[in-house]
Amino acid sequence: VVEKGLDFVLSCVQEDGYIARSGSRMYDHAFATLFLAEICGMTHRDDVRAKLQKAIDFIVKSQNAEGGWRYEPYSAESDMSIVVCQVLALRAARNIGIRVPKSTVDRAARYVVDSATTRASGGGFTWAGEGDGPGTFRYQKDGASRSTFPLTAAGVTALNGLGIYSDDLIKKGLDYLSAQLDGFNRRYARSGHYYFWYGHYYGVQAMYTAGSPYWEPYFEKLRALLLQTQDPQDGSWPNQIGPGPAFGTAVGVLILEIPYRFLPIFQ
Repeated sequence: VVEKGLDFVLSCVQEDGYIARSGSRMYDHAFATLFLAEICGMTHRDDVRAKLQKAIDFIVKSQNAEGGWRYEPYSAESDMSIVVCQVLALRAARNIGIRVPKSTVDRAARYVVDSATTRASGGGFTWAGEGDGPGTFRYQKDGASRSTFPLTAAGVTALNGLGIYSDDLIKKGLDYLSAQLDGFNRRYARSGHYYFWYGHYYGVQAMYTAGSPYWEPYFEKLRALLLQTQDPQDGSWPNQIGPGPAFGTAVGVLILEIPYRFLPIFQ
C-alpha cells in the first residue's frame, strides 16, 4: 500500500518540481514533499531523493517577497496555513541533508513573527469565538486578519520548524492554546470539523516540542477525546465538515503517534 502511494506521488512531480494533480495547490505540494522527505529519510532511495530535491527547490523559488507562500505558486500574498506546511516540508528535507538556503528560512521566520499579535487588539475580528489578543497568530500578517486556535498552533509549530524554540512569542502561543483547549474541543470535536483536525495536527506538534508543563495535560485530554470519538466498528474518526472520514482518520493517527516518534522528523 505504501509503495503504491509513493509511486502515485512520484508520478505527480512535474518537471519544475511542483507536485500537483487535478488542480491541487500549494497545500498539497507541501504535504507531498513532507511525505517524500519521510520516505527518503527511511529508505535513502536515490529516485525519491532526486524528486524531493526538485520539490524543495520549487518551494524555495516560489517564496514571495513577504517571505511566505499562498494557495497558488508565486502569489504575492501569503497566509499562515500555507506557510506552516511549507516550513515543515523544508525542515524535514533539511534534516536528511537536502539543500535548503538559509535565506529562505530567515525570510519565512520573519513572516511568521510578523503574523503574531503582540498586544490585545481592538481591530480585526475573531473567529469561532476565539480572542484576538496577545499570544495568537493571524491568518495573514495584516492587522485586520483573524487569529484562531489552529492558526496559533500553526504559528508556534512553524517557529519550531524554523529552528526557533525559546521565544516569548512561543510561550504566549502555548499559554493561549492551553487556555483555549477545552472550549475549542467542545465546539469542534464531535463533528470532527476540519478546524479540529487542522488545529490539533499542529497543536500536538507544538506541545510535544515544548514538553512539560504544556505537553502532558494537553495530550492526555486530546488522547481521551480521540478514544471517545473513534467509531468502535470501523476504527474511523469523523470529519463531517471537510474531506471526510479518511481525512479525519489519517490525522487522528498522526496525532496519536507523536509520542511514539514513528516519523523521522520527531526522532
